[in-house]
Amino acid sequence: MRIAVVAPSCTLKREAAAAVEAIVAGRGDCELVVHPQCFLSDGHFAGPDEARLAALREVMADPAFDAVWFARGGYGSNRIAEAALADLPDPARGKTYMGYSDAGFLLAGLYKSGLSVAWGPMPQDALRGDHGLQEGTAAINRALDWLVRRDLSALETDLKAPAMAFNLTVLSNLLGTSLEPDFTGVDLLIEDVSEHLYRIDRTMFHVTASPNIRRVARLRLGRVGDIQENDPAFGTDEEPIVEDWCRRSGIPYGGRADIGHDGRNRVVPFGPIPQ
Repeated sequence: MRIAVVAPSCTLKREAAAAVEAIVAGRGDCELVVHPQCFLSDGHFAGPDEARLAALREVMADPAFDAVWFARGGYGSNRIAEAALADLPDPARGKTYMGYSDAGFLLAGLYKSGLSVAWGPMPQDALRGDHGLQEGTAAINRALDWLVRRDLSALETDLKAPAMAFNLTVLSNLLGTSLEPDFTGVDLLIEDVSEHLYRIDRTMFHVTASPNIRRVARLRLGRVGDIQENDPAFGTDEEPIVEDWCRRSGIPYGGRADIGHDGRNRVVPFGPIPQ
């Protein structure tokens, strides 16, 4: 399997790319091609919109690649998503696309267009972990186990297909846009990072007010990391917030999920689970 890495959001650290290339070399079951665009820098982004879009369209159209792996999150994929999805080349439809966080904008639009996508660890995650980066290495191998071998052990353990997973803030922002997929009957997993609890509460108000979201089979909460301090204290935490808004909107709350902005993040294929 040949896997292309592109960065539709922020710049990939070279040490992360080197770490992933070493893991791939040790596995021997796939080939990784990191597009030079991944190392561009234009303010916040991995190059200007035009460069990020061109790199993504290039690897989507290249029949030599079996998968497209988004390098990292941050912010920026929404700025090129509609253009990336316009007039899809035939080779784009035979690939699997993987990422999470800000890549959720692309995952949503690609899945809506009928392509194979999965939420899962990204190359930048190779640098996660405090003790020799073992957590990051495990995350990279988990992603590759799914991309290359469709290894079911890489998946979140309690999925009820069809499933989707999103960063909560990204999900809120894609609702009402051309990228929004149909959530009817979906096992919807959410997570977030570096937000205040009042923002989690406000975002849940918006998300659960969506008639489309109210058609999910259930909503499950992954990890909410690096919660910012409220002043005054908000008075509750993330799970009661999510449970409350599910109750208010009639959405079944399905408990916790094993996803998040960390090295334990597991894979969630969108739609039916391929065997």
